[in-house]
Amino acid sequence: TLSAAISACEKAGEWENALQLFCWMAQRKVESNTITLNAAISACEKGGNWKQALQLLRMMIESKMELDTITCSAAISACKKCGEWQRALWLFNMMAKNMVECDSISFNALISSWDMVSQWEKALKLCSVMAQRYVECGSITCSAAISACEERGEWSQALRFFGAMAQSKVGFDEVPCSATISACEKGGEWAMALQLLHTMSAAKVESGRITLSAAISACEKAGEW
Repeated sequence: TLSAAISACEKAGEWENALQLFCWMAQRKVESNTITLNAAISACEKGGNWKQALQLLRMMIESKMELDTITCSAAISACKKCGEWQRALWLFNMMAKNMVECDSISFNALISSWDMVSQWEKALKLCSVMAQRYVECGSITCSAAISACEERGEWSQALRFFGAMAQSKVGFDEVPCSATISACEKGGEWAMALQLLHTMSAAKVESGRITLSAAISACEKAGEW
């Protein structure tokens, strides 16, 4: 079927072909269902086509189709990729209004979109909402939250999120480590910065120039040369 073909293209990363098939269906007035539109919106997300994703979502609402978490999360991710954080927030609020469950993917996308535009206060507040709703924080969420803390110089908050990553056995790379060390550097916590370097070494995470520079700067500020 055409729905299966669109889904196959979307899963294979052939988002342009998926959208072409969907447009072909629309031109010939072939009725779309939730599965078809979900696949088309996911294809838009992969291609960073947020305008098309929102247009398809409005089509679902106007047709009184049932919205689900996958559909809305894909649309939020599409907005995030294009830096459209205000539209991502509108979608997130729309999920709550329509009683669509927000999962870690939708939270991750919104938090990451705020981190991209230095909206760290909003990112941290949303992390608190995740904790209240017992939504698991993944590596993307924690990394975005740590980056938000680093921007503000909140080293203790950055450490809390880093600790959450370690406790939940979420895999981490240099990005959250570097951001946490930078937060410690801004807070003058040279000992903690060095401890994090040891943690990176034990976890076999490579320390790049930015990470090492932040740790050295922390020691320099504290006179630990």
